[in-house]
Amino acid sequence: MKVLQLIDSLEAGGAERVAVNIANALSAEISKSYLCSTRQEGILKASLDPKVDYFFLNKKRTFDLKAIIKLKSFIKQEQIDIIHAHSSSYFTATLVKLLYPKIKIIWHDHYGNSEFLHQRPKQVLKLCSYFFNHVFSVNQLLASWAERKLYVKSVNYLPNFSVENKQSLVTQLKGVEGKRIVCLANLRPQKDHINLLHAFKAISHKHQDWTLHLVGKDFEDDYTQSIKQYIKDFMLSGGVFLYGSCPDTSAILKHCDIGVLSSKSEGLPLALIEYGLASLPTIATNVGQCKEVIINEQTGLLVPSENSNALSEALESYINNSSKREVLGHSLYLHIDKDFSKKAVISTIKGIYSNFVPH
Repeated sequence: MKVLQLIDSLEAGGAERVAVNIANALSAEISKSYLCSTRQEGILKASLDPKVDYFFLNKKRTFDLKAIIKLKSFIKQEQIDIIHAHSSSYFTATLVKLLYPKIKIIWHDHYGNSEFLHQRPKQVLKLCSYFFNHVFSVNQLLASWAERKLYVKSVNYLPNFSVENKQSLVTQLKGVEGKRIVCLANLRPQKDHINLLHAFKAISHKHQDWTLHLVGKDFEDDYTQSIKQYIKDFMLSGGVFLYGSCPDTSAILKHCDIGVLSSKSEGLPLALIEYGLASLPTIATNVGQCKEVIINEQTGLLVPSENSNALSEALESYINNSSKREVLGHSLYLHIDKDFSKKAVISTIKGIYSNFVPH
């Protein structure tokens, strides 16, 4: 069996990390594992296993016929059986299938605004779904939505997984060792960094040694500007640090002490799994499938979304209780190791693949 993971970029986002993780894991499990980035390369390219065949399409626009023909030729030449298309790359996969009907398409829905599905544009996706063989959804809300709205019969919820990376720390972390709060999330509105900044501001005067570290891509847009303006307006620049995308996130997490995710909407955030692999005591908002990872007072602290008071109270309860941090960080690690392991998820993926490729 030969499978191509298709993704639009290799920037450090959740869908991109999942595509790389699956390609790497499959390289030891199937005849040949491939990954194609259609539009843009990025820092995750360095994370690809040498056994994964990598192909950069360099697609320039939505209807780039030359690029589609090039991808079709590559798939035909390599005798690839399945395109596993992540997020918006389903459109490229569909165009390839129109030229090469024997290819199977599995679409992986990573849509982050699953709390606001009524706002989701769906006309093009609905048309393309005629050509999908199966849909993986990163949470149950998305799976139910796909069953109701798309022309595809075969759908299932597939949890994300991550893998421990033995990285060296290259990022120069600021702040005092042992008193760092980290938020691993690209700077997008759904991640609600402003809510986190509200919460941090409320505790910062009492815990002046504690610092907040925002790790994630800066899109240099209005949302990013609002974050920077907030930090400036409330004079938090001595305690809040922005790093942009970093190639050494696993190492950064090992040097932090509390992990936070304050999103308005989520699928199943890879960040929470990565916090768990680093044994970080974690706080998350109760959106998407977060409650499957962060079970309140058992594997972390779960708070309502868009509630900075609840978030600041949770931060303070960790800051004031190092043994609680240690116990919940270790419990989260054990939970991730048991229920969000690479082995279990890859077994599910291979089982679905085998439904569409003759043995």
